[in-house]
Amino acid sequence: MTAPLDIISPQALRERYRADKATVLAVLQNCGTSTRSVRPTLAKLSGLADASLSVLWRQAGFAPSFALIAVGGFGRAELFPHSDIDVLLLLPDACSPVGDTELKARIESFIGNCWDAGLEIGSSVRTISECLAEAEKDVTVQTSLLESRLVAGDVALHADFQQRFRTAMDAKAFFIAKTLELRQRHTKFENTPYALEPNCKESPGGLRDLQVILWVAKAAGYGHNWDALARNGLATPFEVRQIKHNEALLSLVRARLHMLAQRREDRLVFDMQTAMAESFGYKSESPDGVKMPVRASEAVMRHYYWAAKAVTQLNQILLLNIEERLNPSAHEPRRINDRFSDKGGMVEVNSDDLYQRNPHAILETFLVYQTTVGVKGLSARTLRALYNARGLMGGKFRNDPVNRATFRKILMEPEGITHAMRLMNQTSVLGRYLWVFRRIVGQMQHDLFHVYTVDQHILMVLRNMRRFFIVEHAHEYPFCSQLAAGFHKPWILYVAALFHDIAKGRGGDHSELGARDVRRFCKQHALERDDARLIEFIVHEHLAMSRIAQKSDLSDPNVIAAFAKRVGNERNLTALYLLTVADIRGTSPKVWNAWKGKLLEDLYRLGLRQLGGRAPDQAAEVQARKHEALVSLALYALPFEAHKTLWDTLDVGYFMRHDAADIAWHARQLSRHVGANKSIVRARLSPVGEGLQVLVYTPDLPDLFARICGYFDHGGFSILDARIHTARNGYALDTFQVVTSALPEHYQEFTSMIEAGLGRAIADTGPLPPPSRGRVSRRVKSFPINPRVTLQPDERGQRWLLNISASDRVGLLYSVARVLAKHHINLELAKVATLGERVDDTFLIQGAELQHNRAQIEIETELMEALA
Repeated sequence: MTAPLDIISPQALRERYRADKATVLAVLQNCGTSTRSVRPTLAKLSGLADASLSVLWRQAGFAPSFALIAVGGFGRAELFPHSDIDVLLLLPDACSPVGDTELKARIESFIGNCWDAGLEIGSSVRTISECLAEAEKDVTVQTSLLESRLVAGDVALHADFQQRFRTAMDAKAFFIAKTLELRQRHTKFENTPYALEPNCKESPGGLRDLQVILWVAKAAGYGHNWDALARNGLATPFEVRQIKHNEALLSLVRARLHMLAQRREDRLVFDMQTAMAESFGYKSESPDGVKMPVRASEAVMRHYYWAAKAVTQLNQILLLNIEERLNPSAHEPRRINDRFSDKGGMVEVNSDDLYQRNPHAILETFLVYQTTVGVKGLSARTLRALYNARGLMGGKFRNDPVNRATFRKILMEPEGITHAMRLMNQTSVLGRYLWVFRRIVGQMQHDLFHVYTVDQHILMVLRNMRRFFIVEHAHEYPFCSQLAAGFHKPWILYVAALFHDIAKGRGGDHSELGARDVRRFCKQHALERDDARLIEFIVHEHLAMSRIAQKSDLSDPNVIAAFAKRVGNERNLTALYLLTVADIRGTSPKVWNAWKGKLLEDLYRLGLRQLGGRAPDQAAEVQARKHEALVSLALYALPFEAHKTLWDTLDVGYFMRHDAADIAWHARQLSRHVGANKSIVRARLSPVGEGLQVLVYTPDLPDLFARICGYFDHGGFSILDARIHTARNGYALDTFQVVTSALPEHYQEFTSMIEAGLGRAIADTGPLPPPSRGRVSRRVKSFPINPRVTLQPDERGQRWLLNISASDRVGLLYSVARVLAKHHINLELAKVATLGERVDDTFLIQGAELQHNRAQIEIETELMEALA
């Protein structure tokens, strides 16, 4: 039998489809920042798929009563470059492929030909009754079928399906299911559109948020597109324009992601952000090679965040409107004052034009929200009124004395400050009232340890600060809560939190610029002079305490004296300490640990003692620590003066660098082994409450620190702190704080393993093993920092301070230790600070080679090579 002349092979269809698709995508590739061609391009891609499917359907020879239906995103007649093409083979209820071998073979042949033709289809085969049954069981199937569109086949069958589907649809139940689904999805993405690697489809503020609005509107019969929603009074023409603009931008981002990745990729991962920025025309350097003040990737991400923020706001407004239309509220509005009412637990404006008539009511909205018991948000009417009032918040609005007084009241309220500020940021009011805050909304921080945009980080720090003053959270950081309980005027700390990083990204020292901004704010808002001075001090010095605690030798009286002089008084010290803890906790879940907490608390207590007039007295301090250690040792059945043999070999420096609990532990473990000419390794759960504390006592060796670091490196341990001491008898007495990702309940196995394994590593006299080279994280690859090495002598020129800064990787500390061992450098103190995926380590060292300039240069060069 001769084949018909119009038969086209799947291979020929594939070549034609690929060529036509490339032509269509070229337009999208070259449109720069213009979004005009996005919708037509997605529609053309859908049309190309329609054409190929129609040919294959006709050639498959299905019965005239069958239909090929586009569902899901393809059903909307939009197709992204590498999205699946979802289709339904719809059969009459009387037909079924079950038991019909010929029909089953025909269906399998059709699906295979689709793939051969280059169409990546997702397919299902169902009768109308089966579709309705599946939709009733699964809201995802119901959503997919809601957007059905006939591609080929029986028009009457598709019409019958649509009529029966609409009849079976329960709009209220569908709305509840989709909003619950939306909340779960937002929770999965941490309820923020500002993730550093957002999913432009699924994250809050992504395309899915807009699709949800259309789904629930279509299910309820309120319209199937944005213009229909406007005609039905669910959206204003202005909101529709904003939605269309931001939808087009997000669609362009998603389409470009697919094209750059050459596959389906909806995440703006770090690897893609620079390429995405370049496709939008952003540059990191000017044509003459001068670096731009903002990276290209930061610029495009900020563009994305502003769109996602607008979508989040509009999604909330329209879904609340639809909910009110579906469920006419049974709650009668309860009058709050002349301007606002409580409607079902939401603050509702009493008239749509309230803000136009009385702009002062804009900030009053948040004061009412903050102070009215029982309200949990803003109504759709209020959100819409705020969204449409953004143009009113200009220079005159910001300079209005009434608005300044209202904002000051919001800050000084005893409760609700965090929720009020977050809601003000979500509705774009905070950035329009505080113009300096607007500049950091959606601003990324490529410093490898902040995981939030600057505005989200600031609000996280404000939240952390507020929790110090809430009794229910006192168990989290008891010492901070204890200090907060006695702090007069907590709002001072809230203002400092709001401004501490507000000058990020402007160039220059953000602490100085932020202090200038907050000084102006305090003057404009008529804050008392002493309060203003304290706020400015905290903002200006907010990095000092962290830097000193993590980089300086806290046993040095000069360090403590200089720090105390810097803070000036106890109130300044307490305020600075509370902000420092809140700030570090607000950078990333990875950055804060118990060891950092201990260092900060030690510095606070030492500073407080200095401010109290107690000048450092080393002899008295050593005696006090010895006495406290002896009290602890008395609990154990040790021989009389068992500690004396060990203590006689130790100098003042040892007792100043270790607290009484550690001194007692060392004496208990080592009193029988002094001078025994063997290595002693002991490990225990860290008394700080995180990780393990490891004690090493062994005859000193030039490469001892390197061997210990090498053991921890190969064992997968991270060193948080190292205290190195050489006793008078030539023995090294070193203490390490180490952590591992393993579960705490396995600590006994780890302590036994470390005590045996580290002892063997120290006894090994062979050459040092090479450092391991672990995989560098994607984030470090995308945003590497230039390694930095600084080597400076102390005042007497006998000891040197070595500081290294670099991107973190496995084996880094060991690589540094090998260089120091090679040049016979003795280590006295190591402070290892890992800030997310960046290390900032400080070492107190001494050695003969450090006295010669040429040797110094050689050491610094080798360290740079080790860090690279």
